[in-house]
Amino acid sequence: MGLKRTLIDVAPLRSSPPFRRLWIGQTLSGFGSQMTLVAVMYQVWRMTESATWTGAVGLAQAVPLIVLGLFAGSLVDRVDRRKFYLLTTSGQAACSLLLALQGFLGQFPAAGVLGLVALQSCFVAGGGPASRTFIPHLLPEHQLAAGLALTRIAFQGAMLLGPALGGLIVGGLGVGTCYLIDALTFAAAFYGAFGLPQMKPADEPARPGLRGVLDGLAFLGRTPVIRGALLTDLAATVLSMPISLFPLVNAERFGGDPRTLGLFLTAIAVGGVAASLFSGSFTRFPRPGLVMLGGSATWGLALTLFGTSSNRWLGLGFLVMAGAADTVSVVSRSTVVQTHTPHELLGRVSAAEQIVGQAGPDIGNMRGGLVADASSGSAALVSGGLLCLAAVAVVGATTADLRSSSASSSARTAPAGP
Repeated sequence: MGLKRTLIDVAPLRSSPPFRRLWIGQTLSGFGSQMTLVAVMYQVWRMTESATWTGAVGLAQAVPLIVLGLFAGSLVDRVDRRKFYLLTTSGQAACSLLLALQGFLGQFPAAGVLGLVALQSCFVAGGGPASRTFIPHLLPEHQLAAGLALTRIAFQGAMLLGPALGGLIVGGLGVGTCYLIDALTFAAAFYGAFGLPQMKPADEPARPGLRGVLDGLAFLGRTPVIRGALLTDLAATVLSMPISLFPLVNAERFGGDPRTLGLFLTAIAVGGVAASLFSGSFTRFPRPGLVMLGGSATWGLALTLFGTSSNRWLGLGFLVMAGAADTVSVVSRSTVVQTHTPHELLGRVSAAEQIVGQAGPDIGNMRGGLVADASSGSAALVSGGLLCLAAVAVVGATTADLRSSSASSSARTAPAGP
């Protein structure tokens, strides 16, 4: 019985058919997205051989999320979230097709590839906040953490297999084929979206334009537990994200072979999957904020050790440790956000969470690339890990509400259920 409580809770998949369809669709679509991540990094690296340019891939993803995210979140709180998600998913699929076309033609400059990545990120800026509002609508509150853990293991499973297969396809068939497979996986995302019920706005929809955005920011400003959770995640991502450094490390230790580039992401995913499989050990813990602080600190420590390791396999082990810590932190952060946000504000707060959770790593990758070009890959990794540890300690010491936050809250004013 003790072991059973530590394993991932699959009750949401059994109790909610719409959630099950959504989970399957997003899992398969995420698989293609992880393949594309390897293809884009490899294509830009081959064109430029610059860690700054590979870091700019993250910047191309981050800027639309930052510029459009909060306005998109306000719009999510005003419209039918299902229809909006279908529209933005269609835009992402179209961008994947354009990436495939340029991959086959082979005539696009690096800046053009980044432009397509940025265009796709514009649609992600709207679709992400919409999809983040689905789980509280489809599941009762006592299954919320379990549902988030299932979503996380789907992401980590795609991250585990997608980059490795992406490297094989890029090395054997080229980047165009890899992008095309990603475009085809969006059919699974549509399968999940069409199974959702209508999700109309709350009785008090967001005010239009900037006023709705400011309402959401005001809520974040007066809610220390959510503000602390987002700041903790920023400390882990902006200060210590290592992904843009992987092509450089691959060139130094693995001879630049694209078939091995995916090993670094795969190592992080192995840790993430392991943590997700045993997520019952922390999703049932009554203080998710405290769990998040511990996971973020462990992430910073693992990356510091990775930066000092001279043995490639030991380094991969530290990345496994980082992946496990990341999963613990992300699931706990989402639990804090979802359980302390009223239904009518969920789109805007989810947009802020997406900016932190996706744009934060993208900015962190850019930081890592710039530091590596100015010094070395090891210096970028070690300095980022130590800065992360210091920042997490400051947030934890100054935000008592985050340390003591409960896994349940009365903030959600709308009943759960399809």
